[in-house]
Amino acid sequence: MSTRVPPKGVYVPSPTFFLPRSSSSSSSPESTHGQLPVDIPSQTSHSIFLARSGITGLVLLGSTGEAIHLSRTERASLVSGVRKGLDEAGYPNYPIMAGVLTNGIDETLQWLDDYASAGADWGLVLVPGYFGAATTTQEGIVEYFREVAKRSRIPVLVYNYPGVTNGVVVQPETYTKLAGLENVVGVKMSHGNVSIHLQVGLDPGIDHKGFRVYSGFGQQLGPVVLFGGAGVIDGLAGFYPRTVVRLMGLVEGGELTGERRKEVQRLQYVVSKAEEFIVRYGIFGIKEAVFRVTGLGTLQKGRPPLLGGLAEGEWERGRKLFLEDIESVEQELKGT
Repeated sequence: MSTRVPPKGVYVPSPTFFLPRSSSSSSSPESTHGQLPVDIPSQTSHSIFLARSGITGLVLLGSTGEAIHLSRTERASLVSGVRKGLDEAGYPNYPIMAGVLTNGIDETLQWLDDYASAGADWGLVLVPGYFGAATTTQEGIVEYFREVAKRSRIPVLVYNYPGVTNGVVVQPETYTKLAGLENVVGVKMSHGNVSIHLQVGLDPGIDHKGFRVYSGFGQQLGPVVLFGGAGVIDGLAGFYPRTVVRLMGLVEGGELTGERRKEVQRLQYVVSKAEEFIVRYGIFGIKEAVFRVTGLGTLQKGRPPLLGGLAEGEWERGRKLFLEDIESVEQELKGT
């Protein structure tokens, strides 16, 4: 059987939803060590909202999804709960990636095994970076993924996020080797080096039907997809999905001439401007925006140490600065 490769398109790195402290829950404060319990019904509702809005697939329990703040049981329950909810809502086989944010091969395989049993299609495996760029070699990265991929029950994607791995950056020539490994089917690059995206997306030594290149930034969608990329895994699409999906469809849908070119330029500007909201406010901004725009989730703080949030009046300030244009486009697209 051939290894399943993720479809091209727009994926959302979903935030993890937590129940408010006053809400009734099967999880006692003791069972969650005083932390807010996971809210699987809201997680499922958000997933269905995204599926109905044209989003290609989900990334559950990535960096935005705070996987490192959940227990093993919670992670598995969240993935299986979302899978069940999507199936019941009429979205069987909806693409789900699940994040693996640890540094050792044994524990990485444990996460992947749990996700396979819970119904995830792929594991998004963080490049290990505990020892930082000075001692983490490119050869070591290849060997790490070789050992993980050949033992994983589900295909894996490489997740390169230098901001959380002490500056470790996977180099273009390393991707050529990674793409040749069995059961390695793609990469998410969460950094702003467009040149690396383009080199990997255009590398003639890579079979791009079997190895997808995704950017973690919607502000890079146009240039990355035009030059070999498969799409984006983008937080903005978690609350303004239709605009990002429309941009993706136009960029990959044909020759960019005339009115199509103008519309791509307009939408890329709108998306790039809106992405500045996330650049400024980070995960707190994503959670606040999801609540304000979709009504899902709460404005309560999450799990320690992520106990911050937007200051009073900051939502309206950020909305006015960055989001008014995309709000208008999203409303236009709802009517089409």
